[in-house]
Order: sequence, then C-alpha cells, then structure tokens
Amino acid sequence: MTNKRWVYKPTPGTDLVDHLSQAINVSKPIATLLCQRGVTDYEQARDFFNPSLDMLHDPFLMQDMDKAVARINMAIQNNEGILVYGDYDVDGTTSVALFYGFLSSFYDHCDFYIPDRYKEGYGVSRLGIDQAAENGFTLVIALDCGIKSVDLIQYARDKGIDFIVCDHHQPGDTLPPAVAILDPKRKDCHYPYKELPGCGIGFKLIQALVDSNSALNADPYDLLDLVAVSIASDIVPITGENRILVHHGVARLNHEPRPGFKALMELAGIQHKASVSGIVFGLAPRINAAGRISHAKMAVNLLLAASDEEAEQHAQQLNINNDRRKDFDVGITQQALDMIEESHELRSSKTTVLFKNDWHKGVIGIVASRCIERYHRPTIILTESNNKATGSARSVPGYDVYSAIEACSDLLEQYGGHRYAAGLTMELDRVEDFRKRFEEVVAGTISEELLIPQVNIDAALMLDSITPNFLKVLERMAPFGPENLRPVFACEDCEAAGAVNVLKDEHLKFSVRQKGGAKRFEAIAFGQSRHFEALNSGTRFTMAFATEENEYKGMKSIQLNIKDIRFE
Repeated sequence: MTNKRWVYKPTPGTDLVDHLSQAINVSKPIATLLCQRGVTDYEQARDFFNPSLDMLHDPFLMQDMDKAVARINMAIQNNEGILVYGDYDVDGTTSVALFYGFLSSFYDHCDFYIPDRYKEGYGVSRLGIDQAAENGFTLVIALDCGIKSVDLIQYARDKGIDFIVCDHHQPGDTLPPAVAILDPKRKDCHYPYKELPGCGIGFKLIQALVDSNSALNADPYDLLDLVAVSIASDIVPITGENRILVHHGVARLNHEPRPGFKALMELAGIQHKASVSGIVFGLAPRINAAGRISHAKMAVNLLLAASDEEAEQHAQQLNINNDRRKDFDVGITQQALDMIEESHELRSSKTTVLFKNDWHKGVIGIVASRCIERYHRPTIILTESNNKATGSARSVPGYDVYSAIEACSDLLEQYGGHRYAAGLTMELDRVEDFRKRFEEVVAGTISEELLIPQVNIDAALMLDSITPNFLKVLERMAPFGPENLRPVFACEDCEAAGAVNVLKDEHLKFSVRQKGGAKRFEAIAFGQSRHFEALNSGTRFTMAFATEENEYKGMKSIQLNIKDIRFE
C-alpha cells in the first residue's frame, strides 16, 4: 500500500498563540488550532464559540433577491399556481421540503415536483415544464438546480411560465432567462458568503419573504434542521453562515426533531446526540436512497410528515431502499475494481473512467468514491441511461475535476457540478474518446503528490496534554466539517501498551502510550491490520490521530482514532 503524505498546517507565530491563550484562558494547543482557523483575538473567539443567528447576513444583499420576493408576492396576490421544483439528492429534497412546507402553510395553490433520476435526469427537465404547463402553474421556484438550464427556462417562458432559480452551482457563461437568479457564485453577486447549499439559498429567500411581509406569521428558524442536514450532506464548507446554520440546526435536531428526522435517527441508531458525522453517515444515505432506488418524492413526504406514525412508515421504506442501494453498491464496486485490476493500462493511468451499460445509475457516484479509496485519482463511473452514457465524477483533494471535464466539453451533451463532484452525459460512441481525452487533460494538470493520499495534521500533541478540559474545549469547536475538520494531531515516540487485537481482519484495537508519559489511551486504527506484527513486537511509532468519545454500554471514554502510523 502506498505510504500517505503527512501534510502539516503552518504553525502560527508564538506571540500570536501566547496572546490568544492568555486572552481566552485556553491551552496553547487549543490556541494554536484557533489561530490556524483565523481566530486570533477575544472577539473572534467569542463569535466562533458562540455562533449567533444575529450574525447571519441580510438576505437582500443577494443579487435578484428583491426581484424574487416581488414575483412571489405577485403570484400569491393573483392566486397563481406556484410549483416548487428541486433535485433528487439530499440538498434538493431538503430544499423542496423547506420551501414547499413553508409556502403551503399559508398558500393553497402550490405543489412540488422532483424529476425522476432515470426518466428525466438531473435538474430542470422538459417533462417537468410540460407538466407544470398542463397543471396551470405560472411560476416555478427551482431549488438546487437551474443555473445552467438556459434553453429549458426559455422553453418555459415560451409557455408562459416564469422561473426563479435558487442554485449554488457554478454558473455558465450565459445565465438562464429567469425573472430572478439567486446564486452567490454569480459574478455580479456581492453576497458576502458564497458557500451556501441550495437549501441555504431557499432559506435566505424565506427570510426575505418573512422580512418583507409582516402578515406572514412564520419563523424561518423553525426550518434550520433541514438546512443543517443539507449543508452536512452536500459536503460544503462549514464556515461563515454555514457554520452558524449547522450549529443551530443540529441543536434543533437534538431537541425538537421533526417526525421525519426523528424516525430516521432511530433507524440510523443516532440515539444520543446528532452531529455532522451522524448526518453524513446515518441520515444522508437513507434520504438519498429514495431517489437512487425509487423516487425522491418519498424523501420529501418523509420530511413533511406531520405525525410520528406517518414518518415511521416513510422511514421504513427509505431504509429498505437503502439496504437495496447497499447491495448494488457492493456488487458494482467489486466489478469496477476487477476491471481496473485486469487492465495494465487502467492500473497505470492517472484517472479511472469506467463504463458498463447495466450498472445501476443510482449508485455510480458512490462507486466512484469507493474506487478513489483504492486508487487515489480522479474517477468517473458511467452507465447507460436513455440511450446515452451518463456518469458521476469524483476527485481527490486539491484537484478540480469540474475544470478537467469542462476541457472535454466538446465530447459531452451536458455536464455540471463543482471542483470535487460532477455529473456528465454523452453519446455512447464517445465514451472511449472521452476516456482518452480526460486522461490526457488530468495527466497534464495534476501533480504527482495529489495522486498520493494525504493526512492533514493540525499540530503535534503530547498525549499527557489530553485532559477532560482539553476535550471539552475541543468539542466546542464543532460543528466539524470541510474547512473546519476535526483536528488531527501527530504524536511521536509511541508504543502499544499490552495486546494488539485485530477486528474483522481489517482493523486494530489497542492501548497506546507515549514514552515517558503517564497516560495511556484506547485506540482504534481502521483498515490498518497490516501493522499488527510491528505493533505487537513493541516497535515505537509516530501516529496521526483524532480524539473522540467512545460510548459502550453506557460508559463513556476517550478514544484515539488513528489515521496513520509511521514506524521509527
């Protein structure tokens, strides 16, 4: 197995760390972590540890927000049909549940629509527009999609349907002819925070509607559980507004979960305290399973469920779909890995591009991620759908796969996404040409080091520095996620204290101590059974690890999650 690169974050200046440590009365390791995150004085630390809803930006700072509010108010006054339209992933379904739930609470002439992944594909569809026209809808509010649907939104205009686009994806050179386009990534949008997900854009629109209409007896903050789940699931940065929204949304999940989330949390085994990690690995796969295996409206119905009984029925069905998704995932992943292993060309490439016409479209994005776990390189998995090759792309940290796909755009019918994940469609006879071009583009633009898995390390840490107070302050740095990840530390001169146990032939569990130190901690090393003999022989090592709380039979203890080991 290839050794991982250990990449240390820059160490802040000693004077800066000392000043912050004294100003807020924290240890120097904690002060170091804060300075690395741009928190360098008392006021910044106060805001960081106490994210306040008062710190959210005025929604009317977003380009076209005034136009969107005016058009929705006009539609309500004229009793127009309003269709809430969203994508079939977690961000899309939470967006629809958020906005449709809000709108339908005071306005009857509305409905929601989510395209079928297999019949219509991603985003705004001709079929969706046709159905809107047939049912008399004259305003469509598109959430988490639409920014590149130039021709389709013109098609809707020709049918007398206006669009409001609420998207967070990168716009193309031409914006669609919508009456309002809410997307902070627009070049002409000066909204201070650029990383809101689609559901976050929908939330800002609701804020603006409530702010502009005193007759609306609604509290946007009641919807923050949906926003938090979308932010965590869409893997957007948990900084700025996103961090504030997740902080308060997770608190709502833990204290006042809507019936749908309550039912899903029970099925996912989230019994004590929801977190970003719990959302990503427990809730998101089950919500996504609706659109992957059946239809995403099932997820929206769950999120809108008014009673525990109704929610439990929907949640059970999603859980069944998720189990089916896992079966597809395992089988197709193994086929994909076998295809790579059996081809010298594929094994030696800088990219992975695989096509098989009968792979399940709903799991190819997951399969791409699984392939990256084994072969650390930009990956695209393609299958056949509607007589086209359609696929999902995933990237490695530091490489912009969207730009690489864009460089092959003349071979594609459509594509969209962002730096680390994208979707694309092409004619079946262009798959091989695309594979060769994509390999050429990536090979010419990616550095060798990006093809080696890396472990990002925040700071060195002595094991004796890990105290209950240290961990208490560390946990207050949550919510953790992209750009505010759970800190990873490096500790030298370590040894296994006692027996090393192998779990499921893959993982290691043992106690660890540092030479000369007074403390020992339980540790888990996932996927590192190859180190069993060296650890059992007493060989000293340096480890990269994160701290976490482990709970077993009601007993809580500190556990070190070892990310990598280097032997001395």
